[in-house]
Amino acid sequence: MSLIALLGTIETGLIFALIALGVYLSFRILQFPDLTVDGSFPLGAAVSAILIVNGINPFLATLVACVAGAGAGLVTAWLNVRLKILHLLASILTMIALYSINLRIMGRPNIALLGEETVFTPLEAFGVPTYMTIPAALVVLIIIAKVAMDRFLNSEIGLAMRATGANARMARAQGINTSFYVLMGMAVSNALVALAGALFAQSQGAADVTMGVGVIVVGLAAVIGGEAVILPRTVFLATLACVVGSLMYRLAVALALNADFIGLKAQDLNLITALLVAAAMVLPSVRAPVKRALVKDKRVVGPLK
Repeated sequence: MSLIALLGTIETGLIFALIALGVYLSFRILQFPDLTVDGSFPLGAAVSAILIVNGINPFLATLVACVAGAGAGLVTAWLNVRLKILHLLASILTMIALYSINLRIMGRPNIALLGEETVFTPLEAFGVPTYMTIPAALVVLIIIAKVAMDRFLNSEIGLAMRATGANARMARAQGINTSFYVLMGMAVSNALVALAGALFAQSQGAADVTMGVGVIVVGLAAVIGGEAVILPRTVFLATLACVVGSLMYRLAVALALNADFIGLKAQDLNLITALLVAAAMVLPSVRAPVKRALVKDKRVVGPLK
């Protein structure tokens, strides 16, 4: 794998780390299986792209994309909280609706951003190739997002949200407005996913209505894969696992597609994703017996000198 390909993989992995953080918030914190991300990801791309081609500042366009993603999350949460629709079905309904909404926003299936000013355009002033500056800028963004997520989840509001996901009935007994925290959590989750979509479209130079297919699986692969490597004992480790898992996933996919002896091609991407998710889910159950066996052997034989 060349240096450019490696940096491109890291760039995509860092963008998808935002998806992983969003999925972690809905899937782990709120215990809310949310398929809205398959629609909010292209929603962020569509909103930012159409605004940019119409002359709007790319930073403002990206911010509007985040707001649009938050709105999509609110709709899903509202369907569940107010109309009592099952959370999985509510997210599917929103996801299906967003496909048509994204087509309405763009006016066509895709929009090219080649030659347009994006949030990455100012990086060209450093005189360094963009395949180096964009990953560096994304590292800073991911650090900021991770620190903000850690502080948020350890705040009073974040603790109330965690209590809502852990035991909603007990949380209500303690006077916590669980409906409010579900709405807030889903809004923040899909805002992060929409931000990822906006950045992905601007880095790849195009927004497409189908670019969100399978995004939820990618997010779950990052979360579950990261947790298989880094045990999420604390919020700091849990969010770190999301970032590491996203990078691991993209690197594993890139290595699999570039390994000629395996014979995989681009159309095998979904197959690779399914295998990686399955491996990540099986790993903890395999690791536990091995760890117990090692501990047992250490007690029998004694500590190694």
